[in-house]
Amino acid sequence: NMDEDITIINESTRYEKIKNFFINNKNKLITIIVILILLLCGYFFYKDLEKKNKVKLSNKYNTATADFIAGNKSKVENDLIEIVNKKDTAYSPLALYFLVDNKIINERKKINELFDIVINETSLEKEIKNLIIYKKALYNSDFETENNLIKMLKPITSSESIWKSHGLYLLGEYFYSKNEKQKSKDFFSQIISLENSNSDIKIEAQKRLNRDFSE
Repeated sequence: NMDEDITIINESTRYEKIKNFFINNKNKLITIIVILILLLCGYFFYKDLEKKNKVKLSNKYNTATADFIAGNKSKVENDLIEIVNKKDTAYSPLALYFLVDNKIINERKKINELFDIVINETSLEKEIKNLIIYKKALYNSDFETENNLIKMLKPITSSESIWKSHGLYLLGEYFYSKNEKQKSKDFFSQIISLENSNSDIKIEAQKRLNRDFSE
């Protein structure tokens, strides 16, 4: 049967072409396979290393906080600063919060440098980064000039961040404490008009407007 013969010839030709392709490109194919294997091994090695480093940071953070609670504070500051400098997405912010909340470092410049490492050099999700910007502004609100505080909060207050109402409330309180009541009222009013304001912040802003700014 001629059709069967043609099919056999075509299959034989196809097989020869595939065979010749592999023979002619043997070195290239071996190189590609070796590269893929190396990339795969490198990926798993990196992931394993990343996991081990995360465990080390976790242990270091837990030991430092336990030492602080136990009253053994000699190494706590350096250990927590070291964790911040690792630029880890989880433990660097936690270490910074612990330093700030427990007033372990009294130098404002040093604390702000640590804030900047976490904000500018650590790969954080957008809203986590915005939260830390807010915390930095909150930390500086007793010391900074109004222009610097507004500039510090601008990434939040000029966006649709979930922390926008918190930033506006901080500015409202800041200007109220400076007895600049019109500016303060403007910020509290912005919170009321925001669609995605935090509900608790919105209630507090409305209370402030009713209590302190009602005619």
